[in-house]
Amino acid sequence: MSDFDKVAISTKEAPAAIGPYSQAVWVGDLLFASGQVALDPATGQLVAGGIAEQTVRVLQNIKAVLAEAGLHLHNVVKTTVFLKSMSDFAAMNEVYGKHLAPEGVVAPARSTVAVAGLPKDALVEIEVIARDPRGRYGTA
Repeated sequence: MSDFDKVAISTKEAPAAIGPYSQAVWVGDLLFASGQVALDPATGQLVAGGIAEQTVRVLQNIKAVLAEAGLHLHNVVKTTVFLKSMSDFAAMNEVYGKHLAPEGVVAPARSTVAVAGLPKDALVEIEVIARDPRGRYGTA
């Protein structure tokens, strides 16, 4: 595989792509995962609850995509968090930290931005970039 080849990743354990995009794409040893909102993959509906519940579901969806690629949350090197309201930052950050920055794990780099709206009127969307340290898909 050359560094410019792309390999799509898809799993039924996360919400299906509802447009012309992939759940995730390998390029070299990096996995670029599309943003996930708090959709239950079984029902396609937004989970009940507030920002904490939605953040948990988003991270479960991300874990499912990563697992399909043979990766884990500790492989994530960069995240972008989109919030409908910055007033939800602290609650989102608490859940985020437990999953992506537990003790002993180097936290990924992160950007967080407030947006005017998200699909299905979700409160949070998170996209990630992960690296396969085995270099399985690239030249690492």
